[in-house]
Amino acid sequence: MVSQPSPRHAPRRPGSRRRASSSGLSGLGTRVTALSAAAGAAAVLTAAPAGADPAGGPSPAALSARVDRLYADAERATERYNTVSERVEDLREQVERAQDGAAREQARVNRMRGDLGSLASAQYRSGGIDPSLALLLSEGPEEYLAKAATLDRINSRQAAKLRAFRGAVRALEQQRTEAGGKLAELRSRREALGEHREAVQRKLAAAQRLLNRLPPRERAARGHVSRDAGRPGAPMEPAPSSRAAAAVAAARGAVGAPYAWGQAGPSSFDCSGLTSWAYARAGVFLPRTSQGQLHAGRHVPLERALPGDLVVYRSDASHVGMYVGGGQVVHAPRPGARVRYDPVGMMPVAAVVRP
Repeated sequence: MVSQPSPRHAPRRPGSRRRASSSGLSGLGTRVTALSAAAGAAAVLTAAPAGADPAGGPSPAALSARVDRLYADAERATERYNTVSERVEDLREQVERAQDGAAREQARVNRMRGDLGSLASAQYRSGGIDPSLALLLSEGPEEYLAKAATLDRINSRQAAKLRAFRGAVRALEQQRTEAGGKLAELRSRREALGEHREAVQRKLAAAQRLLNRLPPRERAARGHVSRDAGRPGAPMEPAPSSRAAAAVAAARGAVGAPYAWGQAGPSSFDCSGLTSWAYARAGVFLPRTSQGQLHAGRHVPLERALPGDLVVYRSDASHVGMYVGGGQVVHAPRPGARVRYDPVGMMPVAAVVRP
C-alpha cells in the first residue's frame, strides 16, 4: 500500500504559483510601522534639549529668552556707540578750534613776514640789504636766529622782530601738530563708530529674526506698554529738588515715545538718551552714556531712592532709567518697545545716583 503524500508537501502543479497570505504580511507591516513610529517619537523626545518644542526647534520661551539676551547685548553695543559718538563730537569741536588757531597763527606769521620784508626793502633803498635780513628772508629764519649772535650788524629792533617771528613760527607749528593729531584721532574714532554701529545692527537683526519665529501671541505679549499696572497716577514721593521734579516731569512726558538706539530725543530715545534729555530739560547736563551717568552724582541706597534719581542696571552699567516714585522707573527698554513704566527691580540694580 502506497501512502499518499501529505497535503502540506503536495507537489505543485506545473505553471502554478504559491500565493502568500496577504493578511499575514499586512499585519506584520502594521506592527513594524507602529514600532518604528514609536521608536522615532522616543528618539525625538530623547534628543530634544531642555526648553525645546517637541514639534522641533526651541520653544517660544527659549526663543524669547534668546531675544532678550540679544537685546541686552545690543544695548551694551549701543552704549559703546554712544561713548565713541560723544568722543567724536568732542574731537570734532577740538579739531575745529585747533584749525582755527592754526589759521590765526598763519595769518600772524604772514603779517610778521610782511613787516620784515618792508624792513628789508628800506635797507635796500638806503644802500643794500643787510646780510642779517637777507638770511632772515631765506627759507630758514630759525637758522638765522641760531647764528644771529655772531652777526655784528644786527640791531636791537631787528633782534626783537626776529625773536617775535620765531615765536610765531613755533606757535604755528604747534597748532598744526595739534590739529593733525586730533584729526587723525577723529578719523580713527569715526571708524570705530562705524564698527559699533554695525555690531548693534547685527544684534538687532538677529533679534528680529528670532522674533519672527515666535507665535503671534508671544510677539504681541512682548509689545505690552508695561510689565505691570504702573501708570502716571502711581503714588509719588516728593522729589529732592525742583530740577529733579522737572526731570521727572519730562521723563513722564516721554512715555510712549519709541526706542531708537543712539537717540536722545525729543521724539525717540535709547536708555541713556532719555535720562540725559530729561535732565537737560531741567537745566542739568548729564554724561551721554549710562556708564558716565553712574558717576554723575551721589550714590544712595535703593530703599532711599527719590523721584529723579537715576537707577543704573547690570554690573556693567549698560542700562539706566529714572525713578519716578511708587516703586517704578521710566525708561527706554529696548528696540521695538516704547518708553514705559516698569518696576524698579526689573533687573539687577548696580547703583542709584542722585544728580
